[in-house]
Amino acid sequence: MWGLIFVGLMTGGIAGLIYLISRFYQFEWAQRVSNGKKWVRISVSAIMLLIIVALLWLTMGGMNAIVCILHLVVFWLLSDLIFLIIKKYRGKFKHYYAGACALAFTVVYLSIGFVLANHVWRTAYTVNTEKEVGTFRIVHIADSHIGTTFDGVGFAEYVARMQKENPDIVVITGDYVDDDTSKQDMVDACKALGTLKTTYGVYYVFGNHDRGYYGAEYRGYNGDDLVNELEKNGVIVLEDETVLLDNRFYVIGRKDRSEDRMGSGRASAEELVRELDQDKYMIVLDHQPGEYEELAAAGVNLVLSGHTHGGQFFPINYVGEWTKVNDKTYGLEHRDKVDFIVTSGISDWALLFKTGCKSEYVVIDIIGK
Repeated sequence: MWGLIFVGLMTGGIAGLIYLISRFYQFEWAQRVSNGKKWVRISVSAIMLLIIVALLWLTMGGMNAIVCILHLVVFWLLSDLIFLIIKKYRGKFKHYYAGACALAFTVVYLSIGFVLANHVWRTAYTVNTEKEVGTFRIVHIADSHIGTTFDGVGFAEYVARMQKENPDIVVITGDYVDDDTSKQDMVDACKALGTLKTTYGVYYVFGNHDRGYYGAEYRGYNGDDLVNELEKNGVIVLEDETVLLDNRFYVIGRKDRSEDRMGSGRASAEELVRELDQDKYMIVLDHQPGEYEELAAAGVNLVLSGHTHGGQFFPINYVGEWTKVNDKTYGLEHRDKVDFIVTSGISDWALLFKTGCKSEYVVIDIIGK
């Protein structure tokens, strides 16, 4: 899927550059600089656009530069269409206002998207159960991808905010790090988790990025090194394993769905709960929001996931659901007596913008009898 996305982005980026050159061509300054010579005007327009792309690439990286260009193309197309419609009723404009409006709107829109991705909000949910388990508070994070919007030291500031929630447990549902997370940032982030004081501990499950796609030599550590650093700081790593807390709550940590594709596989939902006491409340940690029917049939009570980044960009937020890759993109859903919560994540993989959601950590209060 990601391969298709990359190909689409590159193809769209090239087509977008050609379109934008033709749009810069319409500006009066391009006409003045070229002295009316067509090919000089095209060259000047291309050079101006390439300077903008180069600046974006150097300051934000290739992926974010492509994102900016694609947004600019879309908004410019819309602006041209709107001004074309207006021109039919008003008459021809003296200046090329459509381009100026497209540039201004793109800057404002992506500035808001930058804030939505780089600022972290608190999102709270309350779920109720008929089980006699009392109350319980969970702080849930996912998709920190340490090093994208904050480094390991910056992550410690968010850990301090989570501590103020007085959680019974803190859970991390995968993609804590990725291939571009340096070893020092990984170590610093794990040390930050070690400062948490909770009633029953901090729990972690793997996401699809945590083990790294390019081998240990690329970033200087592997999945086992990450586990060692987490455990050194008191974090409990669960891989198809279950922990019983206070004889009231099970925390069931699943291996990531990517393990099925990599050959090691993972236990089914039914296998994970087969020996558990159904009178106790069952919390499942599963990085990717899938297999909802199987989880509901297994009789679990709460499933926490991340992975989707809340859909990342409007209006393609729900492509994962439309294509059946994910069962849910974001938020709380109650299905067959099970509560499913998907967080948009506390950060992002590579991308510095969110336009269909916002970065967050989640606080969940379970209210039982």
